[in-house]
Amino acid sequence: MARGPQKPDTPKGGTAIDEEAIRALARLLDETGLTEIEIEHDGARLRVGRASAPLTASLTGRAIDAAGAGAAVPAAPGAVDPSLHPGVVASPMVGTAYRAPEPGAKAFVDIGSTVKEGDTLLIIEAMKTMNQIPAPRAGTVTQILFEDGQPVEFGEPLVIVE
Repeated sequence: MARGPQKPDTPKGGTAIDEEAIRALARLLDETGLTEIEIEHDGARLRVGRASAPLTASLTGRAIDAAGAGAAVPAAPGAVDPSLHPGVVASPMVGTAYRAPEPGAKAFVDIGSTVKEGDTLLIIEAMKTMNQIPAPRAGTVTQILFEDGQPVEFGEPLVIVE
């Protein structure tokens, strides 16, 4: 009597790793801007997540580096975390960040722009509402840390005003 389709080669004591499923979930992370996706099917749980470093995946508790061997990618020598900069303007909410008030319009600020306290630096769309993000201080925009239309997380560094 047949018991149904046989499972593909399964590692000893575990579930087969479906590399294509991991790749599909990683693409979904990029498309949606999410930082983590988890699915469960037939008792196997697959979680794919992203930190600010390499993409990682875990299948029933075992972590795998998406690149393969599990080697960590070191930070560039002398690289400074923008979130630690004293002039950072961080996202006050989760949403989609835009540099201009509408497509094709001039950006609110560019690198080198001089701003006064309260000037609009960008807008974040959250729950179909456009939220203006003001400059917390007067100064010069030295870095823009997001792409137009990019999903952003709460606390993510967006702009540096010095």
